Amino acid sequence: MSTITIQSNNLSNIRAGELRATYNAAGTRILRYHIDLTHKLMNLHKEISATEIEILQQKVNILLTDWDRRYAGFLLNNRKANGKALADEATIEAESNRVRLRNLLKDTLSVDDALDWGRLKPRDRYLGQAFPKRAPSRPTSTSLPPQPKITFIDKLFGGAKRKREQHDNTLRAIAEGDAAADARYEQAYTAWTAEKDSWDAAQERNRAEHNSRQATVHAEVDRLQAAWVSGEPSAIIEHANLVLEASKYPDVIPKDFDITWDVERQLMLVDYSLPLPDALPLAKTVRFNPASGELTESKISKTEAKDLYDAVCYQICLRTIHELFEADSHGHIKAVAFNGIARSIDPATGNEAEAVLMSILVTREQFLSINLANVDPKACFKNLRGVSAASLIGLAPVPPVIKMDKKDRRFIEGRQVDLGDEGAVNLAAISWEDFEHLVRELFEREFSSRGGEVRVTQASSDGGVDAVAFDPDPISGGKIVIQAKRYTRTVGVSAVRDLYGTAQAEGATKGILVTTADYGPDAYRFAQGKPITLMTGANLLHLLEKHGMRAKIDLAQARKDLGLSSRM
Repeated sequence: MSTITIQSNNLSNIRAGELRATYNAAGTRILRYHIDLTHKLMNLHKEISATEIEILQQKVNILLTDWDRRYAGFLLNNRKANGKALADEATIEAESNRVRLRNLLKDTLSVDDALDWGRLKPRDRYLGQAFPKRAPSRPTSTSLPPQPKITFIDKLFGGAKRKREQHDNTLRAIAEGDAAADARYEQAYTAWTAEKDSWDAAQERNRAEHNSRQATVHAEVDRLQAAWVSGEPSAIIEHANLVLEASKYPDVIPKDFDITWDVERQLMLVDYSLPLPDALPLAKTVRFNPASGELTESKISKTEAKDLYDAVCYQICLRTIHELFEADSHGHIKAVAFNGIARSIDPATGNEAEAVLMSILVTREQFLSINLANVDPKACFKNLRGVSAASLIGLAPVPPVIKMDKKDRRFIEGRQVDLGDEGAVNLAAISWEDFEHLVRELFEREFSSRGGEVRVTQASSDGGVDAVAFDPDPISGGKIVIQAKRYTRTVGVSAVRDLYGTAQAEGATKGILVTTADYGPDAYRFAQGKPITLMTGANLLHLLEKHGMRAKIDLAQARKDLGLSSRM
């Protein structure tokens, strides 16, 4: 039987049945040809028939041409429907986002802002991996042949002996083969067992390391919590950072802030980056253009945009203050200062510009007397004597109510110390200034991988601080005081006591004492259990090597070079 050719611009959507024929009663002549055609996407079906195969082919071609035309319209209608659906969805989403932004303050009132310390502790189990290789299979014993049949003729002419010998030889060969297979199995099983034991041991080590890392983090969280309860300045700052980080905002809120703590006044200053006006959802309606296939939007009025931006900024301010006071269950914070800052590009210069749009200082007593569920955010801000322009959307700067100087004037520019490539520089004999800059450079490299910064201070007025590191890690980081002691003798406990006092006065998370020598037993005992790290000369050389720097420490030679008595 002849065939039918299926031609279409959308062959993947066309399903053709088998070509069939209807015969006369005698079965000697074809009366009619038939074929079923289906368009899967448009859900169309048609059975076509003709008396001649050529006529049937023509009918099929006409039908498929019509289906191709209808399919183009089908796709266009789908695009229109999908485009309209997308436009409607975008319109609804924009309005929904604005509603959420208008309720930023109310949303936080139903949330307990107390920090959940337990959530900071990782508790994932180490799952490990099963040994990937299967144990070798024990070989099966070879089936033994039956005993040979000994006939009367075999007995008469000696064939019996030959058959028995052949049978014995076969049994012996089978036994030897089985023994060799068993030996190979035992060898393979022993090797597999050794490899599996090694694998399991490695998994146990990994499990122990995983659990140890978790225990370290848990201990650090517990230490931070205890330090916060006792009122350590660095812990209070870390706690506030964690509270504000945990606050759930829409994506248009950058949630970028900087916190400073005034120990004496128990005042917390928050410099908070406000979103720019264009970042807010300003679309009022979104329409689909069938001709171009594009979505076009109309925006809310300028008045609505101004009111929305004001509402967002004032709510961020009140919400931040509320969260800090509510989470401060131990009453460390007596007052909060909030500066709302807008960072934008100045079109005149192309440079980044920073402006304080709003500023407020409020005491705990003042703030807790307010019923935030019923206030108008802007009116509340003004009632608390906050300072801002009449409208915030113009990004007009105002003088802040309070602004702490976070730039330590003791800091000076760091410089590199050339150690050469031979590792011949004796660290115990270099100048005090070079040693301090070397320590700064070393810790700069150590902290830079996680965005940290290290600054060196002036030797003349350093107040016991040789360098300060700022580690952004929310748990183990913070402000770290570093002191460098280029000593040629054992460091006593007094230096460690001084470091601890300096760290406390600076509001630092921890202190690090670096020396070219070692520490006495009293120094180690004093540092035990305190946020202090004592680095010996050996530790220093190891850290230098880690960062591709080489040097040596020869205390005896340094004493000679520096003109020090051998008994000093």
